[in-house]
Amino acid sequence: MQDVYNFSWKDLGDLEEGRPNLGDETSVISYRLMQYTFKDVFSKEMGKQKTLELFVRAGNLAGRQFCLNVLDKSLPFNDFIADLKEKLVALKIGILRVEKSDQEKMEYTLTVSEDLDCSGLPIFDEAVCDYDEGFISGIFEVYSGKKFTTSEVDCWAKGDRTCRFEVKSIGN
Repeated sequence: MQDVYNFSWKDLGDLEEGRPNLGDETSVISYRLMQYTFKDVFSKEMGKQKTLELFVRAGNLAGRQFCLNVLDKSLPFNDFIADLKEKLVALKIGILRVEKSDQEKMEYTLTVSEDLDCSGLPIFDEAVCDYDEGFISGIFEVYSGKKFTTSEVDCWAKGDRTCRFEVKSIGN
């Protein structure tokens, strides 16, 4: 799957050299400050729907790069998921759980608790984890070589206590 974007993992830089005192971690507040101000400004400039589409595409690019550079794609599916769970916790992105898995249809239901994007937010009556939808799709696409769509069906910002995603292979 060829990228049309210029981003590559090396663009993240050498954090040991660049942040010898502060290291490679930051607060959830600073991450959300960046994400939600981007969403607000982009929505005003391009409209809400286009902004959400772009956040899904950016998440997809990030998920593909994450899979290529952080995960072991050679593992069998269950071991790959175990590796993904471990890395998401280690990087403090969230706690992944697979609720349903149909490997024949390539359809999955996943939950992510303590999600970086929304856990603890006030209730907005709408799902807000569009970046996560793209991120999850991108990971599954690189691992499987097939195209995926991910839809958030439950979200903290809708009053749920975990984010739940339906992940499905498309057009294969």
